[in-house]
Amino acid sequence: MIDRYSLPKMRSIWSEETKFRKWLDVEIAVCEAHEHYGIIPKGVTDKIKSGAAFTVERIEEMERETHHDLIAFVKAVTENMGDEGRYVHYGVTSYDIEDTAMAIRMRESADLLIEDLESLSCAVAELARRHKYTPMIGRTHGVHAEPITFGFKMAVWYSQLRRDTERMKSARRAINVGKISGAVGIFGNVDPKIEEYVCKKLDLDFAPVSTQIVQRDRHAEFLSAIAVAASGCENYATEMRNLQRTEILEVQEAFLPGQRGSSAMPHKRNPWRFETIVGLARVVRSYIVPALENITSWHERDNTNSSCERIIIADSCLALDFMLQSLTKLVGRLEIKTDNMLVNLEKMGQLVFSEHVLLALVRRGLSREDAYKICQRNAAKCWDEGVSFKEALENDPDVTSVLKPDELDECFNLEHHLRNVDAIFERLGLN
Repeated sequence: MIDRYSLPKMRSIWSEETKFRKWLDVEIAVCEAHEHYGIIPKGVTDKIKSGAAFTVERIEEMERETHHDLIAFVKAVTENMGDEGRYVHYGVTSYDIEDTAMAIRMRESADLLIEDLESLSCAVAELARRHKYTPMIGRTHGVHAEPITFGFKMAVWYSQLRRDTERMKSARRAINVGKISGAVGIFGNVDPKIEEYVCKKLDLDFAPVSTQIVQRDRHAEFLSAIAVAASGCENYATEMRNLQRTEILEVQEAFLPGQRGSSAMPHKRNPWRFETIVGLARVVRSYIVPALENITSWHERDNTNSSCERIIIADSCLALDFMLQSLTKLVGRLEIKTDNMLVNLEKMGQLVFSEHVLLALVRRGLSREDAYKICQRNAAKCWDEGVSFKEALENDPDVTSVLKPDELDECFNLEHHLRNVDAIFERLGLN
């Protein structure tokens, strides 16, 4: 498990102690429901509550004998009880308890992840607003394209984080489902009203129908939402790594006092924290496959989902929690090198304004094909001869015969490319 990267709240949710505590909460809720409907004697639940005790070590000791964790848990909880112990786990099966408890833990994890996403969204929004008008070059295929702003780049990330948050909220609803329906889900030895009582008590929805388990498309949806969010983290961690390349150096991951970048090269400042995000995203994304495969179950249930779920659900939650909180810190102390952004923007000798020139020529009556050839011909002089794009155009009679000097000057106005930034921010509610 990815315990090294986990943070205290999430680690607590996925601890063995919490797992058994949630199992006990469900078992007690079942007893309470049975007592409420007169199925077991009054007063039994209070006796069970006062007598229920366990240690992880004792459960593990019993599991080495029983080779069944839920039976070991029930034995450990009831071994010091009196006659009331016979009503613990009455009329239910293992996964009535385990799936219902798992739903609570996934819900609590989703709540933490939603909180993480909202915190990161706020940090990215702040960076977007601060650099709303900070010009830089936009790149496609890794090559200079047209001007953008750094705030715009952050706004794109912010928009994805909003979708990630909505996906996580939807997934939270999907997995917030319990079941107390018995060994094959047909309520052979437990009344449906027991399920409804227990789920209401635990603030869960009840599955309209289940087998021995809650169907695993719900869990797959949850892990898919986590994986998509992790991939979004990877996307922007990769972008920050690329922007920190020595030849670009438009941003830099904060280099903290006493930090070392390399054991061999004292000059190194590496974006290793962003690289960690990328590496963990690969792990989280790999868990989608077993989650999807767990949707398939033989008849009313087989055991193939159980082993891998013990790893993939906890690890996914732990990893994304770490990734989101780490990115929030990284965004808050990211070094933005605006001077280098301007240098890079001007690096290609104004080629980035080629589309504006193309459209100006078309507006003056040229066909798009002819205008494209004129712009490409003059752009080649910039690529191959080091001539500025504007200078090349000013010396081309096919251009000067169509565009007046002030019209050509307007084609190289940076503000033209950035004039709709406000509209974009307004759409996102970032103004």
